[in-house]
Amino acid sequence: MGIGTLRDQPADEAAGRRREQRAWYVYDWACSVYSTSVLTVFLGPYLTSVAEEAADADGFVHPLGIPVRAGSFFAYSVSLSLIVAVLLMPLVGSLADRTGRTKRLLGVAAYVGAGATAGMFFLDGDRYLLGGLLLVTANAAQAVAMMLYNSYLPQIATPEERDAVSSRGWALGYAAGALVLVADLVLYLRHADFGLSESAAVRICLASAGLWWGAFAVIPLRRLRDRRLPSAEGGARAAGGLRQLAATVRHMRRHPLTLAFLLAYLVYNDGIQTVITQASVYGSEELGLGQSTLIVAVLMVQVLAVAGALALGRLADRYGAKRTILGSLIAWTATLAAGYFLPAGQPGWFFALAAAIGLVLGGSQALSRSLFSHLVPPGKEAEYFSAYELSDRGVSWLGPLLFGLTYQLTGSYRDAIISLVAFFVLGFVLLARVPVRRAIADAGNPVPKRI
Repeated sequence: MGIGTLRDQPADEAAGRRREQRAWYVYDWACSVYSTSVLTVFLGPYLTSVAEEAADADGFVHPLGIPVRAGSFFAYSVSLSLIVAVLLMPLVGSLADRTGRTKRLLGVAAYVGAGATAGMFFLDGDRYLLGGLLLVTANAAQAVAMMLYNSYLPQIATPEERDAVSSRGWALGYAAGALVLVADLVLYLRHADFGLSESAAVRICLASAGLWWGAFAVIPLRRLRDRRLPSAEGGARAAGGLRQLAATVRHMRRHPLTLAFLLAYLVYNDGIQTVITQASVYGSEELGLGQSTLIVAVLMVQVLAVAGALALGRLADRYGAKRTILGSLIAWTATLAAGYFLPAGQPGWFFALAAAIGLVLGGSQALSRSLFSHLVPPGKEAEYFSAYELSDRGVSWLGPLLFGLTYQLTGSYRDAIISLVAFFVLGFVLLARVPVRRAIADAGNPVPKRI
């Protein structure tokens, strides 16, 4: 019996991992709808219209007595949510390590985010402050939940499985985003047939994303398991959090070329993230495009991002990752320049812009991650990628802030969108200056034939 048990144990462990992996996939299916339907498509234009309803004769709202252009309110709210997320992530991460209750903390973050998103149903009239509060809460909770969700990957997948497991999670998330967007498009276009006003249809689309998030989050929260750390290790990690992040940064200073690449990535990725979150506002407010046009454009981006990632991956095989990323930054700059001159009221040109964004979106981010992996010293993978993710969140408020400030100073969304070129130009210059072959060697890794 003892021999049989030993023989069955590896199979039992593999079956248990697969069960947890399937549950883990479902969380991406649950939460990706928030990113796609709420943050990318509906909330920006709708919250802006609510703020404009509350604005004074000069077009300003006054949260806490501070004069803010109504058109900048959404961008500022996104920036604030990311600042809150950066303050929370190391504290929650340290608590998860210390207590071993990652699943419980994931559940709290997920349902705070889902609840805030569902609460957007009540965002009507001139309740722009409610909208800002719900956005900050939902977006910060989503960032914290994703950090905890990602931390499960090393626990539920062997090193050989992780690429495939991670990819399946992303694929399921994209599928959910596209599926719900199609349903949203039907509801929005035919809102009169359902006896709904346009505002009510948008609010239902917003709230349904929260209900979807909360409903499907039940599955991973039931099936994922916590792994309690030994008390000594937990005690050591309890002293971590912000201090652990500081220790990682100190270690990174021994590899200045790795830090140089990270700085370049953080700059141009901030531009990428801002384009994603603000493009719908630009399309609705500056180009006068309807919500249905914006939804179709986002669907195009979702599909073409996959094709673009594969295409840029093939280019990287031929020309190297660094050159391909630099080429993608040139493409981003050209795309924004073209966006500045887009004629209003002509959706065909906006679809062309969406196609260009989709083709460079997936590839530039995927290749950046793979290139960074070559610059991480052996044995420091998790630590460096933890700082990578936290630092990414830490500066991703600068783009929305610049977008909002530019609009506030100029009153022009065209000026706001073209201001983001600065991130891609500066990122290009910083990346071009990084000698990646020497950086890889200095990190103690073998230098690929083509990089």
